[in-house]
Amino acid sequence: MYRTPFIFMHSGELKEFPYPVEHPFKTSRAAGVRKTISSMGLLAGADRAEVPPKKIGRDLLEKFHGPQYLDALEKAGAGEFDYRMLSMGLGTGDCPVFRGLYDYAVLATGATVAGAERIASGEACIAFNPSGGYHHAHANQAAGFCYINDVVLGCMTLAESGKRVLYLDVDVHHGDGVQEAFYERCDVMTISLHQDPRTLFPGTGFVDEIGRAEGKGFAVNIPLPIGTYDEAYMNAVKSIVLPLIEAYEPDCFVMEIGADALADDPLANLALTNNVYADVIGELLNFNKPILAVGGGGYNVENTVRAWSLAWAALCGQDSGEAKGGLRDKRLDINEAQRCAIEPAMKAVIGSVKKHIFGHHGL
Repeated sequence: MYRTPFIFMHSGELKEFPYPVEHPFKTSRAAGVRKTISSMGLLAGADRAEVPPKKIGRDLLEKFHGPQYLDALEKAGAGEFDYRMLSMGLGTGDCPVFRGLYDYAVLATGATVAGAERIASGEACIAFNPSGGYHHAHANQAAGFCYINDVVLGCMTLAESGKRVLYLDVDVHHGDGVQEAFYERCDVMTISLHQDPRTLFPGTGFVDEIGRAEGKGFAVNIPLPIGTYDEAYMNAVKSIVLPLIEAYEPDCFVMEIGADALADDPLANLALTNNVYADVIGELLNFNKPILAVGGGGYNVENTVRAWSLAWAALCGQDSGEAKGGLRDKRLDINEAQRCAIEPAMKAVIGSVKKHIFGHHGL
């Protein structure tokens, strides 16, 4: 029995470190989710709790990030800047230098790690950190609005506890930093569904990126054509993701729920409704394994808050499955022209992924 099955990772401190006002990344989204789910009674009950971030130090951060890079982050967060930081991705439009950036990144990472530890110890079966999901941060490089890779450190925490981890990334962008961290390992399988990398940052995540050495076949990339809609997306999930989960037999899941795959996100070009997130979570819950979930992208703030609130409801088993009066979007009508554009491209992607990956797992 889990002591507290469902834990929501959040603290008021996370609101104190906003990115520059002109930046598209809004740290206020997590507080919006907390307000929404609280108002709906989704934080109430003996089976759930709100848990603050764990205070973490350099020893944990250096399991993935280099000490010189972390030194530069600390200086940047204190308001210092020199041009050598540019070589580390700091001081760019995507990853600006601003006061508090280091404190915020460490705090957000501490929330993910705290969730991972609760799952590793058996205290919780579901942990959700909407302030997490910085999957583009590399060992010595900031990128894509990300400074410290909380996802990697969460996966490492679970793997070090002896768990076999399956990381599923449904953010519209390829989870390149996470793939990099585990590219030669087989104890963490990474699966990323993302917009075709020929059309979107970071330009990685092609089907033939499948891992190396012991990790060969354990990095899985599913590039999606522009305009991918719910039905086509779930076809990819059912054709590729679910068979791989069954073959890999993970002990737990880590899921990045980037809401930038939604139809009206200003930085991407897919055509999903938030029903996809709830539907994918439903499929994962069928495996009866613990789930550590994190946020990620999502640049229409209102829709992101709604999607993550729905994700929490789904994770807790309290999603009604109905759009009316609830958190689910209305299903979008798909016309014949859209189907003719998407279905052949999706069929080709699914076939290519199977060709590159399935043989490594006896499928």
